Amino acid sequence: MFKIINRYILREISFPFFMTLFVFTFILLIGRILQLMDLMVNKGVSITDISKIILFLMPSFLVFTIPIAFLISILVGLGRLSDDSEITILKASGISLYQLLFPIAFASVITFVMTAAITFFLVPYSNYATRDLLFNIAKQRASISIKEKVFNDDFKDLVLYADRIPVHGNFMEGIIISDTQTGKEPNTIIARKGYLISDPESLSVILRLENGSTHTVDRDLKNYKKMDFSTYDIKLDLKTAISGKNIATEKKEKEMTFRELAEKIKKSGLKETAIRELAIELNKKLSIPFSCIIFGIIGVPLGIRESRTGKSRGFTVGLLVVLTYYMLQLGGEALAETGKLSPIIGVWSPNLILGAIGVYLFAMAVRERPLRFKGLS
Repeated sequence: MFKIINRYILREISFPFFMTLFVFTFILLIGRILQLMDLMVNKGVSITDISKIILFLMPSFLVFTIPIAFLISILVGLGRLSDDSEITILKASGISLYQLLFPIAFASVITFVMTAAITFFLVPYSNYATRDLLFNIAKQRASISIKEKVFNDDFKDLVLYADRIPVHGNFMEGIIISDTQTGKEPNTIIARKGYLISDPESLSVILRLENGSTHTVDRDLKNYKKMDFSTYDIKLDLKTAISGKNIATEKKEKEMTFRELAEKIKKSGLKETAIRELAIELNKKLSIPFSCIIFGIIGVPLGIRESRTGKSRGFTVGLLVVLTYYMLQLGGEALAETGKLSPIIGVWSPNLILGAIGVYLFAMAVRERPLRFKGLS
């Protein structure tokens, strides 16, 4: 009998879970659509690369949408059972609230494992793969955007002109460059030939010039310098070539796995600020998946109600709980970043606070004293 009831409750929360997961993930994706369309329409990025970027973005979205969808599915599913008096019938049959908690606890563990696997493995890999893909796009953009007999200003502080580019595009001839990089005197560089050389390790593209000269006039227009060269390298800034995307040469915290973060924290010579940032990211990889357990605890007493209130009540209460959770998370992280709280307390405080509230509400529900929401009931 209990197996049938457990399967029934799981089925009740499964459909709203997948529907909510799809809707919220799609909403987050919509926020990136315009940016992606700009890459495709104005920057010449292929639809294949756009699809890869979307695929790489999905894990970072799912880390947030899985716990949200799980909480709302509990509230909607148990709310439907309460509205149809099925919870009352189950209680009258001698089934306690603790027994009804078992399928929710099982679902909590499943969503916890899913979110943890995504947070531990897929998110660092997808973030790093996105950066690598953006570099390849920028490298391709650098070669595609340079056209012969056209002044190209896609690169920061550089204007490049090539008199001739062969059909195969392996090199350029008759190159003129205006270099106005900050902190330097304006340069005019003239070269007979130039090549684009990419370095995947440092994620940089070098324009190597051959047989040319640099011409420099100081800002007072009093002194003129000329330097001849056989080879001359210019590092191209690819940030503007891909719509302002930042390409770093080292892994950031969000691109590291749990093990990499733990190992980096142990390294000597790190600044206190860097250690705090690493510790915050390390704890988030555990605290965010654990929110599925917390939402399971708090969702049961909030989902069960005595009066008929409609399905919108569960959705509204779910959004309020989620908003509270992430506001506490942002506040805790901000305090941890400034050193006013330890990273452990700052990151885990939302789980501790809502977990305590959930246990209290569940105890009230067991005693047949459910919490009433004025205005939502």
